[in-house]
Amino acid sequence: MQLPVTTLLIILVLLVLLAAFFAATEIGMMSVNRYKLKYLVKKHHKQAIRVSQLLARPDRLLSVVLIGNTLANILGSMIATLIGQKLYGDVGVVIATLLLTAIILIFGEMTPKTLAAIYPQQVAFLTSLPLKVFQWLFAPLVYAISFISNGILRLFGISLSKIQKDALTGEELRSVVHEAGGLMPIEHKSMLISLLDLEQATVEDIMIPKADIVGIELDQPWSQLLEQLETAQHTRLPLFRGSIDNLVGMIHMRDILNLALEEKLNLDSLLASADAPYYIPEATPLNIQILNFRKMKRRSCFVVDEYGDILGLVTMEDILEEIVGEFTTDIADLSRDITPQDDGSVIVDASLTLRNLNRMMGWHLPLIGPRTLSGLIIEHLGYIPPAESCLMIDQYEIEILKVGDNTIKGVRMLKQLKRK
Repeated sequence: MQLPVTTLLIILVLLVLLAAFFAATEIGMMSVNRYKLKYLVKKHHKQAIRVSQLLARPDRLLSVVLIGNTLANILGSMIATLIGQKLYGDVGVVIATLLLTAIILIFGEMTPKTLAAIYPQQVAFLTSLPLKVFQWLFAPLVYAISFISNGILRLFGISLSKIQKDALTGEELRSVVHEAGGLMPIEHKSMLISLLDLEQATVEDIMIPKADIVGIELDQPWSQLLEQLETAQHTRLPLFRGSIDNLVGMIHMRDILNLALEEKLNLDSLLASADAPYYIPEATPLNIQILNFRKMKRRSCFVVDEYGDILGLVTMEDILEEIVGEFTTDIADLSRDITPQDDGSVIVDASLTLRNLNRMMGWHLPLIGPRTLSGLIIEHLGYIPPAESCLMIDQYEIEILKVGDNTIKGVRMLKQLKRK
């Protein structure tokens, strides 16, 4: 039976649309966000469940897409040839072939695939039900092709049953957070990035240095000890004899206050109320230590080196500040460590840690290597510079103001604007 040209044209248009459907389906299904899809599946989203089922067997999914696309293109080519022959004879066959190639490339491949790449989730959801139908219609072919292709893959030692989807790495998670754009407040984004960065920092990076630990000397006269307790600025105080290296314990100011209210405050009651010191290695990552605090039900610990010597003190608050920033703006600490000048520069205590300096000033001094500003300058130069020396580290202009005790005491710093 000879079909009229109009009917053949309608069939050709339908076949081009069918080819476009399979082209869009392939890109949409393969580009859909798997993590968002899992979230929607947990919410019992019907379309998400259907897409997830299709993606569970990528071999069958690709088989039905390729079978459908190939059939649509072959039938389309046959119909176009018939139309060309009916209209223009043998010359029409050549014209039809050229026109169909252009139409398939533009409307059957590029346009639908571009659309699916831009809106993968919408395309995947929209095409999932028809694709299920085609999968049922092409079932014998789909299973046969999948069986053959899987057999070929096994020859190369590849088995679909052993393929595991890789979890997101830390760097990939950071990229996801950065790409969130306006979907997430800047504060939340900063907290998430800081949380991911915990594994890259150790307790040594944020500890209070041994020289700066404020504690209670138990061998001093009782009157001086009481005066020190009354003027204490911290909620937890180390107890030691002679020096901080001879730790006895850690006591909370709340316990001291309770003893004072009960009129039981004396040296013996102080020792009885104190917790035993909790020591951790200097290389402990912050993400591990925050779990250790939870497990041990402690909020502070002493950092020691490989020889057991005390290096510093770390508290739960120190780790939390790495995530959320300073809980309060301590003007006294800021004015003691960093003093702004009229010319835009700042005078900085060189013993300040680079992490704190970066946080306070919004700078990006290198954190790999030395912990303090003094250490960074000495490592950069290779020697301890004399006062009034000047140097540049990246875009930071530094003038040495004070040197003593084999270290740098104070510097003046000015951040230079980057040249475009």
